[in-house]
Amino acid sequence: MIPFAMTSGDLLADRRADYAESYLPDDPQAAAELYEQALERAPGWVAGWFRLGEIRADAGLPQAQQAFEQVLELDPADTLGASLKLDLLMPRSLSNAMPVAFVEALFDQYAAGFEESLVEKLEYRAPELIAAGLAGTYSRGLDLGCGTGLMGLALADRVQWLEGWDISSEMLREAEAKGCYQVLEKRDLGTLAPVRDAWDLVTAADVFAYLGALEQIIGWCSGAIREDGRLAFTVECHDGAEAYLLRPSRRYAHSEAHLAELLELAGFDAVIEKDWLRLDRGMPIEGLVVQARRRAKAAERYVTEEDRPALA
Repeated sequence: MIPFAMTSGDLLADRRADYAESYLPDDPQAAAELYEQALERAPGWVAGWFRLGEIRADAGLPQAQQAFEQVLELDPADTLGASLKLDLLMPRSLSNAMPVAFVEALFDQYAAGFEESLVEKLEYRAPELIAAGLAGTYSRGLDLGCGTGLMGLALADRVQWLEGWDISSEMLREAEAKGCYQVLEKRDLGTLAPVRDAWDLVTAADVFAYLGALEQIIGWCSGAIREDGRLAFTVECHDGAEAYLLRPSRRYAHSEAHLAELLELAGFDAVIEKDWLRLDRGMPIEGLVVQARRRAKAAERYVTEEDRPALA
């Protein structure tokens, strides 16, 4: 669960917050004023400031930015993802990744009911789309952001030895119960040390939606995958000029053109196809399914932030 109380610890403040919620969605101004009163009694209530920011932002009321900034002052780790809410108030995305604490808390909280919600209600398809594009079998595989192990199940008859990494301990617990991984480890994909020629298959199903700039992780995969090995992943996509943008869902969408150039620069021959990945409010979310082969590494180099202007 999120590691601080969603209640304020002050009974009267909580009652005012409850009363504020009863005004929504009809009177957001009154709801915001009641949250302000609650926060006068409980000024250190992180979740209260976050909710006030949401109400103001959703209704176009002033000072939404100040509320989210107060969240970050009280919780610099940003467990609730206030920095992403601030980013959505800007004309274009400024952040290049999601706060680690936010992603970890999010998936720890939803691990137990994750598959029921994602597969049965949202018709999540990323693992089956990735698996359908793979041919043959692989000796060593790595599943980045393995979650509860849905990708691992899809690879069960394709990979002789499979490792899974995820930021969420609770997700890893669910994955372990499936018995399809030889190794499971808690890892932050933003802080991976370079690895050389370790795997002949690396997958990432619905993982890069939580990363904006992909230079670092694609560069890491370039070194970690053996010559002629495969990198297979999905991303949500958009048709704009930006390499990536943050959507109101607080998930990143990527441009096919920029992604293709990045993979080429990193030493991959890629096939990129459009398909829908899941539903959101009953509507299909369009994405890109990437199947990339690692070329010979004689001229290899890692992609860095300095390479970004070349992709513009």
